[in-house]
Amino acid sequence: MIDEIQKRLFMEVADLHGVPEGAYNLRVNGKAIDRKSSANIDISSKDDGTGIDIRIKANTVNESVHIPVVLSESGLKETVYNDFFVGDNCDVVIVAGCGIDNCGVQNSQHDGVHRFFVGKNSKVKYVEKHYGSGTGEGKRILNPVTEVSLEENSFMEMEMIQIKGVDSTNRKTVARLKANARLNVRERLMTHGVQNALSVYKVSMDGENSGADIVSRSVAKEKSYQKLDLCIVGNAACHGHTECDSIIMDEGKILAVPSLEANNVDAVLVHEAAIGKIAGDQLIKLMTLGLTEREAEDRIINGFLK
Repeated sequence: MIDEIQKRLFMEVADLHGVPEGAYNLRVNGKAIDRKSSANIDISSKDDGTGIDIRIKANTVNESVHIPVVLSESGLKETVYNDFFVGDNCDVVIVAGCGIDNCGVQNSQHDGVHRFFVGKNSKVKYVEKHYGSGTGEGKRILNPVTEVSLEENSFMEMEMIQIKGVDSTNRKTVARLKANARLNVRERLMTHGVQNALSVYKVSMDGENSGADIVSRSVAKEKSYQKLDLCIVGNAACHGHTECDSIIMDEGKILAVPSLEANNVDAVLVHEAAIGKIAGDQLIKLMTLGLTEREAEDRIINGFLK
C-alpha cells in the first residue's frame, strides 16, 4: 500500500494522481511496488537486482513510460542503474524523478544512474524532477547521473528540475551525438538554506551537423551554494550553445564555469552567462500593484524558472 506521504511525493516528482497510463515502474523505499509493461515497451529487472532495463521497440510512437522513485524512510541509501534502449523511428516520453521525505535524524540518499541508447530517427522527451520534504534533521541527498548516446538523426529533449527541499545534489550529465543528432536541455534549479548543488554537463558533438542547446536557469537563496559546470565539445562540423542564467539572493553563492572545446574548424560553439540580483524596478512595479516585497520576489522567481 502507498501511504499519503508517498502519494504526495509521486505527485510532486511525476504529476501522478493514480496509476499512470502506459508502461511504468513505481519504486518505494528501495523496492518496486508495481510494474506494467506494454506491447511496445518492456520493463525488466536486471539480473543483479541493481535496477531495471527499459526496451522500447522500433517504430513506437505516442507512448510513455513512468519510472519515479520515492523514499520516506530516514536513513535509506541506494544506488540504482536504469538503462533505456530506444529503437529506431520512435517518438516517446519518459518520466523519471525522485522524491525524498525525511522526518528522521539519519541522511536519506538516492543515486540514480540513467543510461539512454537512442536509435536512428527517434525522438525522446525526458523529464526528471527532484524534490525533498520532511521536518527531520537528516539530509535529503540526490546524486543523479545521466548518460546519453544519440544515433544519427535522433533528437532528445531533457527537462531537469529541482526546485525544493534537496539538501545536497551532485548532478552529472554526459552525452555523445552522432551525425544530425540534436540534444536540447532545460535545467531549472533552486537552492535555499545551506543547500549545495553541483551541476555538470559534458556534451560531445561527434557527428556532422549535430547540435546541442543547453540552458540552465537557477536561483540561490539564503546561504546556499551552486556550481554550474557546462562543457560542450565540437569534434565535427556542428553547432553548440550553452547558457547559464542565475539569480543570486541573500548570502547565496554561485560559481559558473563555462567551457567550450572546438576540435574541428567548422565547429560553432557559443556560451552565454549572467548572474545577478532581482532588478529593483521589477520589484517596485509589482509592489505598486499591491504585492508585498516577498510576494513580488516569489512572482519574479516563479516566472524566471518556468
